[in-house]
Amino acid sequence: MSRLISDLGIIHPLQKALTDLEISVATDIQEQVIPIILHQNEDIVALAKTGTGKTAAFGLPLLQLVNVENKNIQTLILAPTRELSTQIYHNLTTFAKYIPDVSIVLLTGGNTVKSQVEELKAGAHIIVATPGRFLDLLEKGELDVKSLKHLVLDEADEMFQALKDDLMPILKALPKDHRTFLFSATMPGELKDIVHNYMSKNAISIDSDMATIGHEGIIHQYIVVEPIEKLDVLLHFLNSQGTGRGIIFCKTKAAVNKLAKNLAIRKISSGALHGSLTPGIRDRIMEQFREGYIDILVATDLVARGIDVKELAYIVNYHLPDTHEAYVHRSGRTGRAGAKGLSMTIIQEEEVKEIAGFEKELGIHFEPVSKANAEDIELNNTLVWAKKVFKTKPNREIPEEVRQQVKTIFHHLTKEELIDKVIANYLAEHNKQL
Repeated sequence: MSRLISDLGIIHPLQKALTDLEISVATDIQEQVIPIILHQNEDIVALAKTGTGKTAAFGLPLLQLVNVENKNIQTLILAPTRELSTQIYHNLTTFAKYIPDVSIVLLTGGNTVKSQVEELKAGAHIIVATPGRFLDLLEKGELDVKSLKHLVLDEADEMFQALKDDLMPILKALPKDHRTFLFSATMPGELKDIVHNYMSKNAISIDSDMATIGHEGIIHQYIVVEPIEKLDVLLHFLNSQGTGRGIIFCKTKAAVNKLAKNLAIRKISSGALHGSLTPGIRDRIMEQFREGYIDILVATDLVARGIDVKELAYIVNYHLPDTHEAYVHRSGRTGRAGAKGLSMTIIQEEEVKEIAGFEKELGIHFEPVSKANAEDIELNNTLVWAKKVFKTKPNREIPEEVRQQVKTIFHHLTKEELIDKVIANYLAEHNKQL
């Protein structure tokens, strides 16, 4: 039976913030990690996948351990992407709502170095950063890490795969007597070497409930399509979700841009997110998505780990991911905090054989779903067209004389007759193009 977080030694101001968030029961990883960080001196190597509550597992005790009298950096939290770093930062600031003397600074691209240097001069107890920006400021002499007591490496497998050149100089520059808390979904050989060389030989290994955590409450389905049908089947699926919000994952930025353009042409509320966009654009799109101004996000795996938006009804794998780990991070965006979620994968016939590997490795079950028939697809495309027309802004540059002439042509038709004729015209034009 899960324990209450209040039983793990968390101080009252942090508990009060958790109460505001309606969080009371500890997840498996929190139950294991929090007491060790608070009451022991060992390093931690934790295997845990997305959706396990990792940020609270390390964030709550590290907030509690801050010595507010010491104005120097005491904790450094490194994450592989700006999105994930930003999410961790927002979570920590929310947890620290009732301990205002604790200073938390975010160091990532997207903000000027000058503004971040000013923040550091004001004092920073905890820094959340991407390796690239932290190393840049470290080499400029803007960071004093001599008082550092705690290092968190979140999504360590991703960082060592993509950001090793930035990460290694940071590890070498930190004081020898700090504690390291490494969180990773997998443990590749290269990461094992880092654990051996840069962490205590007495590090405590923690293996959270890998098989099911992050998948509870998520329904996994797949639809088999011909390549030419893919977009139409996706549009039919999106329409079936009503007002539900979700994320569509593609393998490449080119595929993201192409799909986002197809959705935009149909005036479907969406935004594209991939690593080649400027930091400002990425931040703006994420903010619009979090605030509900965008209903659908089309994204690459690069940013999947930093997307933590509540109440997402579904995710769609428009392309089957290359790795089992990528699938976990994609599907983990939905069904969060005990809610139900749907992970839909749209694949071609030759990819069906790969589903069994995902099931075996991840301990999940995929339900095959029949694709919509031609009649339903045509009906759905008609509805997509109708919604596009509804959302189209009137063209105020059309001469008034033309407007009146058109009105004269249609004036004797009832609303129902006009709708019938417009639909018939659309279907005739659409069928002519096929």
